[in-house]
Amino acid sequence: MPGERAPIDGLTRDELIDEVARLREQLERTERAQRDLVRERDRLQRQRDRLKDQLDAARRAGFRQAAPFAKARQQGTGRPPGRRAGRTYGRRAHRPRPPQIDEQYEAPVPPACPDCGGAVTATHTATQVQEEFPVVRPVVRAFRVHVGACRACGRRVQGRHPLQTSDALGAAGTHLGPQATTLAVWCHKGLGLPLGKVQRLLRTQCGLHVTRGGLAHLCARVATRATPTYQALCAEMRQSPVVSPDETGWTIGRVLHWLWVAATPTTTVYRIAAGRGFDDAAALLGADFAGVLVRDGWAPYRRFTRATHQTCLAHLLRRCRLLHLDHPRCALPPQIQALLQQALALRDRRATGAVSPHGFAVARGRVLAQLLDVLTTTRSTVPDVRRFAAHLTREAPALLTFLGDPTIDATNWRAEHAIRPAVVTRKVCGGNRTRRGADTQQVLASVLRTLDQRGLDPADVFTPLLHARQALVAPALQKPSA
Repeated sequence: MPGERAPIDGLTRDELIDEVARLREQLERTERAQRDLVRERDRLQRQRDRLKDQLDAARRAGFRQAAPFAKARQQGTGRPPGRRAGRTYGRRAHRPRPPQIDEQYEAPVPPACPDCGGAVTATHTATQVQEEFPVVRPVVRAFRVHVGACRACGRRVQGRHPLQTSDALGAAGTHLGPQATTLAVWCHKGLGLPLGKVQRLLRTQCGLHVTRGGLAHLCARVATRATPTYQALCAEMRQSPVVSPDETGWTIGRVLHWLWVAATPTTTVYRIAAGRGFDDAAALLGADFAGVLVRDGWAPYRRFTRATHQTCLAHLLRRCRLLHLDHPRCALPPQIQALLQQALALRDRRATGAVSPHGFAVARGRVLAQLLDVLTTTRSTVPDVRRFAAHLTREAPALLTFLGDPTIDATNWRAEHAIRPAVVTRKVCGGNRTRRGADTQQVLASVLRTLDQRGLDPADVFTPLLHARQALVAPALQKPSA
């Protein structure tokens, strides 16, 4: 008919209209399905991220230092407490008797039996020894300070007794002595007790009444006196042949900072800095440190170009185990784990004398060659494994340094142990409120930790510092420890 279009592909106009409607409906269904797939993809991605966060949290919970022996469920059937009878009992020991008896008392038998009321006859005498604290009562000292003036310049001059720890008079003329001050500082900075508990301890056990603010000022004053000693420890650390550094988070006034630690067998130094880079590490160790650094894989440590490096094998072994759990088909993590454990076993054999020097050198070269061969030949498409392989390639010169020198540790356990009390303190108090509090923390924590390593009494070190008119290096710590 006139006005009608010719059919397209054999379809009439009405059929074309129906086909277009069908195609539009199909397009709408496809777009709806695509939107559903996008929503499902986003939901699965959120679920994946949530499960990954839960997995990471569960892994971190296994390494946390708070309640390290707590288990989510009972392990095994359990056994009754106490030692086992028989040959597996172990060495039989008891509390040794003190060599000196200060007081002696008699404990006679009662005249009548407490059960039946019959007469009692004494048969023999036994001795029981009891060790007890004496009744603690503060010794209150009053110093009559004579004040005068110089006839030449007119300057005010006052006397000072050797037992005095301060020249303050008037409103600040009453304070704690060196023994009480040392006890308060040791409890707060050495044992990690909050100021409130230190206040309660001094009040209930020693009869000393002091406020928490007074204790905070007391710690700051002791830190000022101990600053030269802290600086001497830092200088000694920079000259040490082997140092284990580490760092952890810290806060000052709710602002993130970093607590750095450097540890040797006899010295530990803390420093609270605003950053976590090379400049902060160099402020603690010195940019030209030329000793041995036993450290983890944190990149700024590699910028100590004059130092000899040993990376922590415990961190690498832990990373191998986690990668093997996440990607069991990848060959690199178990191979690296086996080679590192072989190197540790070779170190133990050398320590026990089970291998000759020549055999040790041959075995060491073989382990190093196998390690380099695995790093250069093994390939993986898994991003986590590829990152681990790149990290091992960068750390390759520092993997087996401990096999060349028996005085070098294979892990940075010294720094980990030194940083653990700081982590406990951070969990209790959350950090410091001011920069002055952070300075007090790093000075006193360093001195107290070093005293504990060297087996020194804090009172023997802090008492001369408090008695001195000017800040000086503690006499007990002036000579570097062997």
